[in-house]
Amino acid sequence: MTFPFSPSSLSSDRRRWMTLAVVCLAQLMIVLDTTIVNVALPSIQRDLHFTQGNLTWVINAFLITFGSFLLLAGRLGDLLGRKRVFLTGVVIFTAASLLCGLAPDQGLLILARFIQGVGAAVQASVILAIIVTEFPAGPERARAMSAYVFTAVAGGSLGLLAGGAITEILSWHWIFFVNLPIGLATIILGRALIPRDDGIGLRHGIDWVGSLLVTASLMSGIYAIVQASSHGWTSTPVFGFAALAAALMTGFLTVEARVENPILPLRIFRSRGLIGASVVRGFLVTGMYSTFFLGTLYLEHVRHYTALQTGLAFLPWTVTVGILSTGITARLVARFGPMRVLIPGMVSVICGLTLLTTTGAGTSFFPILFVAYFAIGLGIGTAFLPLLSIAVADVPAEDAGLGSGITNVSQQVGGALGLAVLATIATDRTHALTAQHQALTSALIGGYHLAFSIGSVSVALGILTALTALRTRTSVVSETAPVPEPVPLIELEQELELERQAA
Repeated sequence: MTFPFSPSSLSSDRRRWMTLAVVCLAQLMIVLDTTIVNVALPSIQRDLHFTQGNLTWVINAFLITFGSFLLLAGRLGDLLGRKRVFLTGVVIFTAASLLCGLAPDQGLLILARFIQGVGAAVQASVILAIIVTEFPAGPERARAMSAYVFTAVAGGSLGLLAGGAITEILSWHWIFFVNLPIGLATIILGRALIPRDDGIGLRHGIDWVGSLLVTASLMSGIYAIVQASSHGWTSTPVFGFAALAAALMTGFLTVEARVENPILPLRIFRSRGLIGASVVRGFLVTGMYSTFFLGTLYLEHVRHYTALQTGLAFLPWTVTVGILSTGITARLVARFGPMRVLIPGMVSVICGLTLLTTTGAGTSFFPILFVAYFAIGLGIGTAFLPLLSIAVADVPAEDAGLGSGITNVSQQVGGALGLAVLATIATDRTHALTAQHQALTSALIGGYHLAFSIGSVSVALGILTALTALRTRTSVVSETAPVPEPVPLIELEQELELERQAA
């Protein structure tokens, strides 16, 4: 296949912006898939005769492998080359999407969703690393991060719209088939545009023991989380897998401290910005996911919105994020610093969640719901970029893939944990209210209100964490301050090799 362009014929600036478009296209595919499936679940249940309990595995199978393989895949990107790992992930994800769409029974669909989660993790784990290595620290990187944030956040609402339309007009099979043209375009453009990088190599081999331990630990932990809402937090399966996850993680950290070429170099924990921003992100996405999931249930079960109407209801959120992603947040961060943009953004999310606790069975979309979703969109649109800027600012180039994986893990685990906790709390509150002979609608609203309140408390804890753990990082991105040129990775490797020879 011939292209009207080649990497050598494009200017460096134009090529990296086209590279950004390619990785954002891959991110959009993942985000669309995670939300579009939720809308089609009733159709999938009817067609393949899922029980209510088994139906959850259509979602959980993806979540378990997605969250579990992010760290391993991110480190493989550093070792083997991010382009190679990225394209491998897209191929796996696209092939699994075809298998999902063709699945004639429950077992094959769940298996395909497991594989799809692996592909999503492999490609997502290096997206941030590609952006960081392509765009030098400063306003250009901030604008690139804005585009990534918009794709990651706004794609969810687009998934609701697309899922409702595709399921109603065609069938649930097509929610997976739509990934095929996007995946093929990403593969073709990615091969042409993303610069080749060989990684730091496998001269000392791969830490297979550590890789297996961390992947098994994350898988056990996420499995415990997603099962908590149906089995209860104190049930034997949940407690057992949580304990297994903790034991495996302890063993993993012990191994990493001793092996020569660890899959997770413990020096990464000295990156205060990366670890602190990841913790804050976990608190923030708990509030965000509660709005997205429980807010959808409120609109559909209480206000009786259709899937398409629900997607439209979230437009104040997504449109606001889109507008801020045009460079507004990047300029605010450049002028005032990440912390002075992050904290007001998180306060805005709290205001939106608090406003949702005032909703009732007859609450109209204007002004309460509109203002609430606008406030949350304003907060997400101004908080995610500073967190990304802080997280990647002090990660060495040779660890960029690992840093990208840690950032993604914090979001996926935080989101899964937050959703499981808040969904359980909302359900328990609803059951308690119905036991007190309240009407079902009133009981549902009571459960949602409690979850929104706890979500706002989670975001508040994120603010406290940011003020204590990130308070010294106030000038990560600046248009005026001089930014030192990053040392090319090949030069770092040559210096390390000379040091080893001298030793």
